[in-house]
Parts: sequence; structure tokens; C-alpha cells
Amino acid sequence: MKVILFGATGMVGQGVLRECLLADDVESVLAIGRSATGQRHAKLREIVQPDLTSYTAIEPELAGHDACFFCLGVSAAGMSEADYTRVTYDVTLAAAQVLARLSPAMTFIYVSGEGTDSTEQRRAMWARVKGRTENAVRSLPFRAVMFRPGLIRPLHGIRSKTRVYRIAYTLIWPLFPLLGALGVLTTTEKVGRAMLRVARSGAPSPILGNREINQLAA
Repeated sequence: MKVILFGATGMVGQGVLRECLLADDVESVLAIGRSATGQRHAKLREIVQPDLTSYTAIEPELAGHDACFFCLGVSAAGMSEADYTRVTYDVTLAAAQVLARLSPAMTFIYVSGEGTDSTEQRRAMWARVKGRTENAVRSLPFRAVMFRPGLIRPLHGIRSKTRVYRIAYTLIWPLFPLLGALGVLTTTEKVGRAMLRVARSGAPSPILGNREINQLAA
């Protein structure tokens, strides 16, 4: 399996990259982002792409892949709806539209989040924008699956790039075992494993939350 990974330097993306590199059936991983991961591996190739809304120059590199794991995302805190739309909807659709044209048989997995609003009507700005993005991706001619994780526990030395999230994880760390037992918590490892399972065998639903992610990763 040949995989394209967006957002490999983020918390979720780091976990997904780790699982891809460990998987025997993953032949190669093409990581695309604004910065390099700093990792070296025989399976890994990287393209540093400063403009994530334009792929004309690298289109030949994007063809022929079996799956795309789109893990790019930013916090909406302090952002206007227009700015958040540019870095969420516009960036995602720019990549998804190119990949749907080049590899219509691929599986495209988009990481949004728990609480995303498919109706695009709720007051929470981020939920509307994420919902609009999901709906647009699902309308494209490839197999699209939405991952909506809630609380994610970072494993294997992975840390969030967002300071407020790092503080929050430190504060709730003692509760992780309980939250895991209640099924409201997943991990970076399980997210990566679940993505690979979906790419191999399909998904039970086009929208997957923490419980479904954990079941697929088992």
C-alpha cells in the first residue's frame, strides 16, 4: 500500500506516520507539509510544500497512491471564521480535489473532530467549518471516511504542538485510564492503526468517532 500523509508533524500525524512505517504492508509513505518531519526511514519520502492550496508543480508525485491520511488541522481559538475557513476548508479541498482526480480508487481519510456539525448550522464556528469541509470531501469521487476523534492520548513520546493542549494533557493525565475504560478516549497509536484498517478493508460507517476508532484498532 502506498500512502500520502498530510500533517505528519502534528500530534495525530506523528502517530499515524509511526504506524504506517511499522506496518508490513505499507510500501511507502509520502509526507507533505509546510515543514519536514526530521525523520529518516527507508519507506518515507517528504515534500515540503509552502503553499498547501496549490499542487500543480508536484502533481506527478501524487498519482498512484492507495490512501491519503489528511491530519492537518489548527485550533480555531482566536481565529475569524474567514481565516479558519482558509486553513481548514480551502487547504483540505485543494488537496482532496487533486487526489480525487489523480487517484479516484484511493481511500481518503479526513481528521475533523468530535462535535463536527454536518448540518453546517450550529453556533460553534469551528464545527460548522469542519462540517462543511467533511461534506465537500464526501462529495468527491473517491472513498472518503471522516475520523472524528474526541480526546486523544499521545503515546511513544509524541507531544502536541499546541501549548494549551500540552497543559491540558498534563492536567488530565491521571484520568486517562478511567477515560479509556469509559470508551471516550483514544490514542495516537489507535488512530493510526484504525486508518490503516480502513484503507485495507473499508469502514463500517463514513463517520467514525472514538469508539469506532478503538474497535477498528483492536
